Amino acid sequence: MRASNNPFEKLTGSDQLRSPVMFAGLFVLLAFSALVTAKIGLIGGLVFLSLPFVFAYLFLLFRMPVIGLYSAIVLGFLLLGIGRYVKGVPIGLAMDGMLYLTFIALFFNKFQDKIDWRPAWKDITILSAIWFAYSVLQILNPEAKSFEAWFSGRGVGMYMFLLVTLTLLFIDSERKLNLFFYIWAVFSVLVTLKGIMQIQFGVDAWEKAWLDEGNFKTHILFGKLRAFSFLSDAGQFGANQAYSGVVAGIMSMAMKDWRKKLFFIAVSLLSFYGMVISGTRGAISIPAAGFALFFILRKNKMVLISGFIMMVAVFYFFKFTTIGQGNDQIRRMRTAFDPNDASFQVRLENQRILKTYMASRPFGGGIGHGGVKAQKYLPNAFLSQVPTDSGYVLVWVEMGIVGLLLLLFILFYVIVTSSFRIMFRIRDPILKLKMAALTCGMSGIMVANYGNAVLGQMPTSMLIYISMALLMNMKSFDTKDPETIQEKILIPNSLTS
Repeated sequence: MRASNNPFEKLTGSDQLRSPVMFAGLFVLLAFSALVTAKIGLIGGLVFLSLPFVFAYLFLLFRMPVIGLYSAIVLGFLLLGIGRYVKGVPIGLAMDGMLYLTFIALFFNKFQDKIDWRPAWKDITILSAIWFAYSVLQILNPEAKSFEAWFSGRGVGMYMFLLVTLTLLFIDSERKLNLFFYIWAVFSVLVTLKGIMQIQFGVDAWEKAWLDEGNFKTHILFGKLRAFSFLSDAGQFGANQAYSGVVAGIMSMAMKDWRKKLFFIAVSLLSFYGMVISGTRGAISIPAAGFALFFILRKNKMVLISGFIMMVAVFYFFKFTTIGQGNDQIRRMRTAFDPNDASFQVRLENQRILKTYMASRPFGGGIGHGGVKAQKYLPNAFLSQVPTDSGYVLVWVEMGIVGLLLLLFILFYVIVTSSFRIMFRIRDPILKLKMAALTCGMSGIMVANYGNAVLGQMPTSMLIYISMALLMNMKSFDTKDPETIQEKILIPNSLTS
């Protein structure tokens, strides 16, 4: 007998709750959660209550594994901040678990079908696999003294390989590409808003405890707080926001809908404001290098000349004027243009000390063995006594000149190849702008990584690795239909050539 489709005969959620069985089940669940909370504390009770949401998430993840990649991006923004509020959070293991769980979901999702690995078979995958293999072989480095130190820094090679592979497999359409940009934009806004709260209202109890652990030495200068938001520190906050500002600013040019255009403009302005309140001097090199490359990629004389004039004006403002000197953030950023700055001279002296030591160590001292962070595992080692400061110096110290040259080759290979394709191969003008946003943002981070170790920290590192995969796969997004391309032209032809 055919079931009735009469909507009046169907039970609603409230009707089902009137059922004695449903009511009894709900009562048992609440009573049990109360018992768990009483026995193991509030955190345990919250974990128990979150289980239904966890199961729902896993269900969606195994149906749509791409959710795992987007979740990893979100975790990249949140994990370090969560660590301040919940002590003992295994940040690295949480990210490892998320990425490996995504691969497991992919295998189960394609259990009855053969996984098509061809989208991931790209030059950037091979390069990231070589970099990963080199990082694993560092376990055998005769200079390495601690496996725990290597394990703490394992992500330097592993995350690049995993994220590049997942991105090539999952982000294969314009809709998914746009979603990546929107997730990035939304969390960049949240990061800046949190930084503004710290400046305007002060830090909360957990953040104050973090500062009291010794971090106040670098985050409170002359009585003024450097905002760090819910990222690892002010340096990462400033660099990531400058990076986001460049990408969002260029992305706004690719938006046809005025609301989307205004959204990305707002994201860009907020992100740059976040850069300013972080007090991170080296972050100013990110928009400088990023927009310089963007002017070149446009292949337009007027754009190039206008951009050059604007950059000269910014340089003159910071180098030769005292305008805004009363503002703490502007005054601190102005010191980045002073070659005699005491902090800069200390960094040069540290590099001279390391140069002598590293001359006989082409493979470095071992992953996790460089800089003051290594004191946790090697408190008396030579390398743990000398601050590395620069991201490239850190790679040089831990992985040697061989590792540094390999990393630089990968980074410059991506920048040069993507720039060439944007200028001479891609036909879709909107795709050009989107890929230019990623290329220019990445070039800015590459420059800033000399002053601060920003390339290897979350969330910047994750965004860079995903961007590398997208840039090396940009041809797959290119529109082949000339009529479709013509419809997508949103700005003057002189700017899209």
